[in-house]
Amino acid sequence: MPRTPTLRRLESITVAAEYADVSTRTLRRYIASGRLTAYRVGPRLIKVDLNDLDAMMRLVGGGAA
Repeated sequence: MPRTPTLRRLESITVAAEYADVSTRTLRRYIASGRLTAYRVGPRLIKVDLNDLDAMMRLVGGGAA
């Protein structure tokens, strides 16, 4: 069965930082270290995929009630 491609949700670093509740500096560090993929749009604009940002997030704690 063919896989349905996931649409990219590209946003600026500023918007992505607000979405993840982190600083833009943190996202730039993640990009520099290779933890997060960035996409250059034009000569200066850099965007990140919110799907990639979601995938980085992990549940913390046991979660058992």
